[in-house]
Amino acid sequence: MISLGFVYFIAGIFFVALSLLSATSSRWGNMAFYALLATSMLAGDQLGDFGNGLLAMALVGIAGFGLMVKDDQTSTSPDERQAEASRRGNWLFVPALVIPATALLGTLLFKQVPGLADPKQVTIIALVIGVICSLLLCHLWLKPPLLAPLQAGRGMLDTVGWAAVLPQMLASLGAVFALAGVGDVVGGLAGQAIPVGSLLGAVLAYGIGMALFTMIMGNAFAAFPVISIAIGIPLLIHTHHGNPAIICAIGMLAGFCGTLMTPMAANFNIVPAVLLDLKDRNGVIRAQIGTALPLLAVNMALIYWLAFPR
Repeated sequence: MISLGFVYFIAGIFFVALSLLSATSSRWGNMAFYALLATSMLAGDQLGDFGNGLLAMALVGIAGFGLMVKDDQTSTSPDERQAEASRRGNWLFVPALVIPATALLGTLLFKQVPGLADPKQVTIIALVIGVICSLLLCHLWLKPPLLAPLQAGRGMLDTVGWAAVLPQMLASLGAVFALAGVGDVVGGLAGQAIPVGSLLGAVLAYGIGMALFTMIMGNAFAAFPVISIAIGIPLLIHTHHGNPAIICAIGMLAGFCGTLMTPMAANFNIVPAVLLDLKDRNGVIRAQIGTALPLLAVNMALIYWLAFPR
């Protein structure tokens, strides 16, 4: 059976390759950063909680001291890439489309063939298989240098830097907050602010709380357990007998509205500004606020009208 270990193995081998490539150009901070990520992927389950904690602290130390540097070396020149793009045209989108197509087909196939893949991880397994298929197609069709995909991947990750692991860090922090009882504290404060028996007040607290906590955490998945424990489960579900599926699904969308408005969501808002070389590093956020606020209001209205018996 194909399990999540397959995904970790592929990711680990990728980071091993990036570490070796960084070593060849004497970029020792990058080499150490990618080596630590490779270790986490390949042997994280053997390190234990304490070992993984030390590994995470080492990653933070490398990033915090600015030891990662960008290498501008590329496998092809801008003129070569422009000429290739002109010659291939829109067909260049085919390898990119292979990835979601394979992920969709693989997910459906794995569910039809029991025992072939871990049923809880079929989507991510199919996604990784799609990436592999896309790489094979690119090599057979475009015939790039063997290391070109690794060099391109290294260049993008070098540009993104430490922010590449920020989503995982923030999601882990959300789990820590939930176990530490932050949700109970937030729930106590919300209970004092919400009028007793007010459904509208509870919905507003839940939606706005999801957005605000996501802005603080930078990740709706990190905010979800905290705000659900604080407001969603005790007030909306238990007290007002709301539909859990509707509340949780639309509540996550309310959190995503917060994602659009915070620099803490670096992979969504800061990394694109860096990759596009925007002068205003908060330009992406400024462009999204006009969408995020009305969308948050709509999400709260949907929870209010759809999730509760009338």
